[in-house]
Amino acid sequence: MFEFLFKRSASKPSAPDPVVAEQAAASAQSASRRAEQVARAHAVAGDEAAAADFIVSSEFADARLIAAEHVHALPLLEKVRQAMRNTDRRVAKLMQGRIDLIRHQAAETQRAQASIDTAGRLLNDDKLSPNQVAELDRQWQVIKATPELATAFAAARAALAARLEAQVLLQRAVIDAVAAVRALAASGQGAGELAQALARLDADHAQHAQSPERASLPKHLESDFAQAREQAQSALQALQQHQAVFDARQAALVDWQAQDAVTLDADTLKRAWQALPRLPESPLSDSLQQQFAALLASAPAPVQAAPVAAVPGEAVEHAPAPRKPRQEHAPVSKEEAEQFVKTLDSMEAALQDGLLHVASEHDKTLRDSKHGRLTPAQSDRLAHVRAQFKQLADWARWGGNVSREELVKAGEELPAQQLPMAELAKKVGSLRERWKSLDTLSGPAPKSLWERFDAACSLAYAPAAQHFKQLAEERHGNAAKAQELIAETAALAAEESTDWKHIASASQRLRQAWTRLGTIDRKEKKRLDTEFGAALDALSKPLETQRQIETARREQLIVEVGLLKPSERNTVDMLKALQDKWQELAKALPLERRAEQALWQRFRAACDDIFAKRKETAHAADHERREHLHARVALCASLETAVVPEGDDKARTAFIHHLLRDTRAAWNATGPVPRASEANIEQRYQAAAAGLQAQADAIAERAGAAQVNALRDKLRLTQALETALIEGDAGTDGAIWSERWSALPPLDAQYERSLQQRFAAAQAALGEGAAAYVQQLQAGQARLLDEVLRLEIVAGVDSGAEFARDRLKMQVEVLQSSLKSGQKPLTQVSQLMQLCAIAAATDARTASRIETLLRRIGGNVK
Repeated sequence: MFEFLFKRSASKPSAPDPVVAEQAAASAQSASRRAEQVARAHAVAGDEAAAADFIVSSEFADARLIAAEHVHALPLLEKVRQAMRNTDRRVAKLMQGRIDLIRHQAAETQRAQASIDTAGRLLNDDKLSPNQVAELDRQWQVIKATPELATAFAAARAALAARLEAQVLLQRAVIDAVAAVRALAASGQGAGELAQALARLDADHAQHAQSPERASLPKHLESDFAQAREQAQSALQALQQHQAVFDARQAALVDWQAQDAVTLDADTLKRAWQALPRLPESPLSDSLQQQFAALLASAPAPVQAAPVAAVPGEAVEHAPAPRKPRQEHAPVSKEEAEQFVKTLDSMEAALQDGLLHVASEHDKTLRDSKHGRLTPAQSDRLAHVRAQFKQLADWARWGGNVSREELVKAGEELPAQQLPMAELAKKVGSLRERWKSLDTLSGPAPKSLWERFDAACSLAYAPAAQHFKQLAEERHGNAAKAQELIAETAALAAEESTDWKHIASASQRLRQAWTRLGTIDRKEKKRLDTEFGAALDALSKPLETQRQIETARREQLIVEVGLLKPSERNTVDMLKALQDKWQELAKALPLERRAEQALWQRFRAACDDIFAKRKETAHAADHERREHLHARVALCASLETAVVPEGDDKARTAFIHHLLRDTRAAWNATGPVPRASEANIEQRYQAAAAGLQAQADAIAERAGAAQVNALRDKLRLTQALETALIEGDAGTDGAIWSERWSALPPLDAQYERSLQQRFAAAQAALGEGAAAYVQQLQAGQARLLDEVLRLEIVAGVDSGAEFARDRLKMQVEVLQSSLKSGQKPLTQVSQLMQLCAIAAATDARTASRIETLLRRIGGNVK
């Protein structure tokens, strides 16, 4: 088969080329050493130190790479990388990749441990806040921790969540306690129930104060509870006092009701009843009052007595009063009589409470009313009440003058106290109000005393008056400034500018200037606020519309960031473009600070999510590329360590071709490898494949050389038999020629069959048919020469000077034949086999030309 023909064909099949033999021996020795070191590289699996030493001492890159797969410890990786840095870049890159991976894992572990430590510190912090836990969670999301560290963090995080839950429950309980205490005052419960509820809430609050999470409570809750507690306590004390008063009056009633009605004195009962503490208006007090009225109705009428003049400061004893002469009165109605009695009762009550001005009003009403003829008891009672009123009025007049002296003294001392103006005005106003109240209670004051008091108050109030005058002037000035701001705002609103940034800054400036105006008169403040609000709305309404548009644009940018695919190469460029666009929008028109911050946080979170996913994808892709690299390294190792089985050359060549084809399919099935290792692993694969292909070519070369030699020998034997037939020296015994034919190596079936037919025809002509076959051989000589010349032209072999004319003619025919359409030209190998199959007389020159063609075509055909 001519696909195995060798470029160089030996003239003698039994004498191999010494150079080829030397090269083959060196190649075999190198292959033996490589196989030995590859075996040693596989044998160091599990012993990283031995693998590192082997890598440093090995002379074959393939064996070093196999041993490098077993080195994983960081010190040994550093050692091997340093040794192979300038010797074997594949091993150095592999070591560097593993070092980077170990360092990355160590950094991730360190970050995870730092987060766990932070969680433990937060767990021991008294003032734990949800923001701290949220920040811890955000840091943990970008950490790739080991399962052990992840379990430890999960436990610490669960403890933090339990603490936060406890804080929420504690705050909720304290808020509910404050609400419950506030509700006690208006609950309408009795004193006992209120006291029990308050004690229960106090006990609950004491437990809250002892809670481990008490430091997380807002400070205002404690003051709110204390304030509500004071209100509830005040309500409880009021209820207790009310109950005590009610019990005292009820006990007195029960005591009087137990006595004989004849022994009771109405005046004594009234004075005793009025001496008791007063009970607030309520259904219970009305019930007690009705019981007392019934008791008075059952008592006998009082004995009349004449009033005795009382001197202020001395006790008064009532002696029987002389009876006045009867006076004639106009008859009155029953309603007027009842009204007189009620007014008298009210006057007695006012005197009992010390309300002199109220008693004065009732006395005036009694003097102006028509009460008709009074009974002796009523007359005595009226005289007694008026005597008490006169005594209290005298005491009030004397006490009022004393109080006025004190007010005058207080007014004269005010300038020396250097009080703030507001407090000074309040003090002067309070003094004048107290003076007016004394006029009501104690009657008019002496003129000299009043002039003295008025002069003191006017002198003390003079600085305050000057101060308030300045404040009034400032308020007028602030009103003018406010009017200017309104005019400026209205002018800006009328411009209808599209410079939104300028409008936003102007709007912010005007709003801040308005808040810093200061006080304005209340009657103008509302009007100015309304006008400024209208002008600012006219200015801000287009701005708000534009801000809504800008907000929608920012929302669209956030959506576009969310639609980016982290795995694509142009994602980073697109993300940077979106960030630049965001900055342009922010510079063109800033939104309100809160809205801008919220949108920026969302945009940044979306960008961070893209980067985090890209980081995860990059880690996953790096891991996948390293796996692909390991697979390709294994394929290269399989090619480098492949051992071609002994046996038939064709089977050995087929084994190599199958191995190369399967390895190429597996190589193409693997994905990309790390870019730093891509060229090296491809170079290694090409070198390994080239080595196997070289072995296959060497095997084919040796097989081709053997075939060429065998073909040449059998062709020579056939030519020798035909020459012997022509010369008559062939004899008649074909067994000798058959033995010589069988002694030669067999050819491929196709070529064996072609020469076998020519040799068999010549062998059959031995004996009687020799003459006819010789004529046939001589007749085919011309055809043989033509075919030899044609093939020399096609193969580019020189034909010699004697055939120059014929060669030129034949070249024209060959060119015309090649230009004919519809015909498939024969290959040089096919033409050579047809030439060898032609039975013709062959001289030495023609035989030499044929062997030249055999060497040329056999070396070029693959």
